[in-house]
Amino acid sequence: MEEMNPLSQAIVAGNLEQTQQLVRQALAEGMDTQTLINDYLTTGMAEIGQRFQDRKAFVPNLLMSARAMKGALEILKPYMTEETEPRLGTIVIGTVKGDLHDIGKNLVASMFEGCGFKVVNLGIDVSSEKFIQAIREHHADIVCLSALLTTTMNYMRNVVADLEKEGLRDRVKVMVGGAPVNEAFAAQIGADLYTSNANAAVTGAKQLLHIA
Repeated sequence: MEEMNPLSQAIVAGNLEQTQQLVRQALAEGMDTQTLINDYLTTGMAEIGQRFQDRKAFVPNLLMSARAMKGALEILKPYMTEETEPRLGTIVIGTVKGDLHDIGKNLVASMFEGCGFKVVNLGIDVSSEKFIQAIREHHADIVCLSALLTTTMNYMRNVVADLEKEGLRDRVKVMVGGAPVNEAFAAQIGADLYTSNANAAVTGAKQLLHIA
Protein backbone atom coordinates (compact mmCIF):
# COMPACT_ATOMS: atom_id res chain seq x y z
CA MET A 1 0.00 0.00 0.00
CA GLU A 2 2.88 2.39 0.83
CA GLU A 3 4.22 2.14 -2.71
CA MET A 4 0.85 2.82 -4.33
CA ASN A 5 -0.20 6.21 -5.67
CA PRO A 6 -2.51 8.13 -3.23
CA LEU A 7 -5.39 7.77 -5.73
CA SER A 8 -5.00 3.98 -5.89
CA GLN A 9 -4.75 3.97 -2.09
CA ALA A 10 -7.99 5.95 -1.81
CA ILE A 11 -9.75 3.33 -3.98
CA VAL A 12 -8.35 0.48 -1.85
CA ALA A 13 -9.46 2.32 1.31
CA GLY A 14 -12.92 2.85 -0.22
CA ASN A 15 -12.74 6.58 0.53
CA LEU A 16 -15.21 8.20 -1.90
CA GLU A 17 -14.55 11.85 -0.95
CA GLN A 18 -10.77 11.50 -1.13
CA THR A 19 -10.95 9.59 -4.43
CA GLN A 20 -13.08 12.29 -6.05
CA GLN A 21 -10.87 15.07 -4.66
CA LEU A 22 -7.70 13.39 -6.05
CA VAL A 23 -9.36 12.80 -9.45
CA ARG A 24 -10.31 16.50 -9.69
CA GLN A 25 -6.79 17.48 -8.66
CA ALA A 26 -5.19 15.17 -11.26
CA LEU A 27 -7.47 16.59 -14.00
CA ALA A 28 -6.57 20.15 -12.96
CA GLU A 29 -2.90 19.21 -13.26
CA GLY A 30 -3.54 18.03 -16.81
CA MET A 31 -3.43 14.26 -16.37
CA ASP A 32 -5.32 12.48 -19.15
CA THR A 33 -8.37 10.33 -18.49
CA GLN A 34 -6.90 7.12 -19.87
CA THR A 35 -3.87 7.31 -17.55
CA LEU A 36 -6.09 8.04 -14.55
CA ILE A 37 -8.30 5.03 -15.26
CA ASN A 38 -5.68 2.51 -16.32
CA ASP A 39 -2.75 3.39 -14.05
CA TYR A 40 -4.49 4.44 -10.85
CA LEU A 41 -8.19 3.58 -10.55
CA THR A 42 -8.03 0.08 -12.06
CA THR A 43 -4.82 -0.63 -10.10
CA GLY A 44 -6.69 0.17 -6.88
CA MET A 45 -9.61 -2.10 -7.82
CA ALA A 46 -7.24 -4.93 -8.74
CA GLU A 47 -5.50 -4.55 -5.36
CA ILE A 48 -8.71 -4.65 -3.29
CA GLY A 49 -9.90 -7.60 -5.37
CA GLN A 50 -6.68 -9.48 -4.65
CA ARG A 51 -6.95 -8.69 -0.94
CA PHE A 52 -10.51 -10.03 -0.95
CA GLN A 53 -9.32 -13.24 -2.61
CA ASP A 54 -6.52 -13.53 -0.03
CA ARG A 55 -9.09 -12.96 2.75
CA LYS A 56 -7.35 -9.77 3.83
CA ALA A 57 -10.41 -7.70 2.84
CA PHE A 58 -14.14 -8.47 3.10
CA VAL A 59 -17.41 -7.78 1.30
CA PRO A 60 -17.96 -4.30 2.87
CA ASN A 61 -14.43 -3.29 1.76
CA LEU A 62 -15.15 -4.38 -1.80
CA LEU A 63 -18.45 -2.51 -1.87
CA MET A 64 -16.82 0.69 -0.57
CA SER A 65 -14.02 0.46 -3.15
CA ALA A 66 -16.55 -0.13 -5.93
CA ARG A 67 -18.50 2.93 -4.72
CA ALA A 68 -15.32 5.06 -4.74
CA MET A 69 -14.49 3.81 -8.25
CA LYS A 70 -18.00 4.66 -9.45
CA GLY A 71 -17.68 8.17 -7.96
CA ALA A 72 -14.38 8.68 -9.79
CA LEU A 73 -15.86 7.55 -13.11
CA GLU A 74 -18.79 9.97 -12.67
CA ILE A 75 -16.32 12.88 -12.57
CA LEU A 76 -14.38 11.49 -15.54
CA LYS A 77 -17.44 10.81 -17.73
CA PRO A 78 -17.54 14.30 -19.37
CA TYR A 79 -13.86 13.92 -20.31
CA MET A 80 -14.26 10.50 -21.87
CA THR A 81 -14.33 9.87 -25.61
CA GLU A 82 -15.31 6.59 -27.26
CA GLU A 83 -11.64 5.57 -27.04
CA THR A 84 -11.11 6.40 -23.38
CA GLU A 85 -14.43 5.09 -22.06
CA PRO A 86 -13.46 2.10 -19.92
CA ARG A 87 -15.20 -0.74 -21.65
CA LEU A 88 -13.53 -4.12 -21.77
CA GLY A 89 -16.76 -5.78 -22.86
CA THR A 90 -20.48 -5.91 -22.09
CA ILE A 91 -21.80 -8.22 -19.39
CA VAL A 92 -25.44 -9.11 -18.73
CA ILE A 93 -25.88 -10.37 -15.17
CA GLY A 94 -28.87 -11.61 -13.18
CA THR A 95 -30.14 -14.03 -10.54
CA VAL A 96 -32.08 -16.80 -12.27
CA LYS A 97 -35.84 -17.32 -12.21
CA GLY A 98 -37.27 -18.33 -8.85
CA ASP A 99 -34.31 -16.98 -6.88
CA LEU A 100 -34.55 -13.65 -5.00
CA HIS A 101 -30.95 -13.37 -3.73
CA ASP A 102 -28.90 -10.49 -5.04
CA ILE A 103 -26.15 -9.41 -2.60
CA GLY A 104 -23.44 -11.62 -4.12
CA LYS A 105 -24.59 -10.89 -7.65
CA ASN A 106 -24.57 -7.12 -7.02
CA LEU A 107 -21.07 -7.35 -5.58
CA VAL A 108 -19.83 -9.12 -8.72
CA ALA A 109 -21.61 -6.52 -10.90
CA SER A 110 -19.92 -3.68 -8.95
CA MET A 111 -16.51 -5.28 -9.39
CA PHE A 112 -17.09 -5.70 -13.13
CA GLU A 113 -18.07 -2.02 -13.43
CA GLY A 114 -15.14 -0.90 -11.33
CA CYS A 115 -12.73 -2.83 -13.54
CA GLY A 116 -13.99 -1.33 -16.79
CA PHE A 117 -16.81 -3.54 -18.07
CA LYS A 118 -20.20 -2.24 -19.14
CA VAL A 119 -22.71 -4.04 -16.93
CA VAL A 120 -26.42 -4.65 -17.54
CA ASN A 121 -27.82 -5.82 -14.19
CA LEU A 122 -31.21 -7.52 -14.69
CA GLY A 123 -31.84 -8.02 -10.97
CA ILE A 124 -33.48 -11.10 -9.45
CA ASP A 125 -35.94 -13.77 -10.63
CA VAL A 126 -34.77 -13.37 -14.25
CA SER A 127 -36.33 -15.61 -16.90
CA SER A 128 -34.48 -17.14 -19.81
CA GLU A 129 -36.43 -14.84 -22.16
CA LYS A 130 -35.23 -11.73 -20.29
CA PHE A 131 -31.60 -12.87 -20.43
CA ILE A 132 -31.89 -13.52 -24.18
CA GLN A 133 -33.60 -10.19 -24.85
CA ALA A 134 -30.87 -8.29 -22.94
CA ILE A 135 -28.06 -10.22 -24.68
CA ARG A 136 -29.50 -9.25 -28.06
CA GLU A 137 -30.30 -5.66 -27.15
CA HIS A 138 -26.90 -4.88 -25.62
CA HIS A 139 -24.76 -7.15 -27.84
CA ALA A 140 -23.41 -8.82 -24.70
CA ASP A 141 -20.07 -10.60 -24.70
CA ILE A 142 -20.77 -12.49 -21.48
CA VAL A 143 -23.89 -13.52 -19.55
CA CYS A 144 -23.50 -14.18 -15.80
CA LEU A 145 -26.06 -16.40 -14.10
CA SER A 146 -26.33 -16.41 -10.32
CA ALA A 147 -28.26 -18.68 -7.93
CA LEU A 148 -28.14 -19.23 -4.19
CA LEU A 149 -30.51 -22.19 -3.92
CA THR A 150 -30.07 -25.79 -5.05
CA THR A 151 -33.70 -25.66 -6.22
CA THR A 152 -33.09 -22.70 -8.57
CA MET A 153 -29.57 -23.44 -9.83
CA ASN A 154 -30.95 -26.00 -12.28
CA TYR A 155 -32.70 -23.15 -14.13
CA MET A 156 -29.24 -22.19 -15.39
CA ARG A 157 -29.44 -25.31 -17.56
CA ASN A 158 -32.60 -23.92 -19.21
CA VAL A 159 -30.89 -20.61 -19.99
CA VAL A 160 -27.92 -22.34 -21.66
CA ALA A 161 -30.28 -24.61 -23.63
CA ASP A 162 -32.35 -21.62 -24.77
CA LEU A 163 -29.21 -19.76 -25.88
CA GLU A 164 -28.43 -22.78 -28.07
CA LYS A 165 -31.98 -22.80 -29.49
CA GLU A 166 -31.82 -19.08 -30.26
CA GLY A 167 -28.45 -19.45 -32.01
CA LEU A 168 -26.70 -17.19 -29.48
CA ARG A 169 -24.51 -19.72 -27.70
CA ASP A 170 -21.50 -19.23 -29.99
CA ARG A 171 -21.74 -15.45 -29.61
CA VAL A 172 -21.87 -15.14 -25.83
CA LYS A 173 -19.79 -16.67 -23.03
CA VAL A 174 -21.70 -18.09 -20.05
CA MET A 175 -20.41 -17.62 -16.50
CA VAL A 176 -22.14 -19.11 -13.46
CA GLY A 177 -21.78 -18.59 -9.71
CA GLY A 178 -23.48 -18.79 -6.32
CA ALA A 179 -23.17 -20.87 -3.16
CA PRO A 180 -24.51 -24.23 -4.45
CA VAL A 181 -22.76 -23.99 -7.85
CA ASN A 182 -19.39 -25.59 -8.59
CA GLU A 183 -17.09 -26.37 -11.52
CA ALA A 184 -18.59 -29.81 -12.09
CA PHE A 185 -22.11 -28.35 -12.38
CA ALA A 186 -20.88 -25.62 -14.72
CA ALA A 187 -19.32 -28.23 -17.02
CA GLN A 188 -22.45 -30.38 -16.82
CA ILE A 189 -24.76 -27.60 -18.06
CA GLY A 190 -22.33 -26.40 -20.73
CA ALA A 191 -21.27 -23.10 -19.11
CA ASP A 192 -17.88 -21.64 -20.00
CA LEU A 193 -16.78 -20.78 -16.48
CA TYR A 194 -17.62 -21.07 -12.79
CA THR A 195 -16.12 -18.59 -10.33
CA SER A 196 -16.43 -18.56 -6.55
CA ASN A 197 -15.94 -14.85 -5.82
CA ALA A 198 -16.08 -11.36 -7.31
CA ASN A 199 -12.36 -10.99 -7.99
CA ALA A 200 -12.14 -14.41 -9.66
CA ALA A 201 -15.15 -13.41 -11.79
CA VAL A 202 -13.31 -10.34 -13.15
CA THR A 203 -10.15 -12.35 -13.83
CA GLY A 204 -12.18 -15.11 -15.48
CA ALA A 205 -14.15 -12.70 -17.66
CA LYS A 206 -10.92 -11.13 -18.91
CA GLN A 207 -9.55 -14.58 -19.75
CA LEU A 208 -12.72 -15.55 -21.61
CA LEU A 209 -12.44 -12.38 -23.71
CA HIS A 210 -8.65 -12.75 -24.11
CA ILE A 211 -7.93 -9.48 -22.31
CA ALA A 212 -4.49 -9.34 -20.69
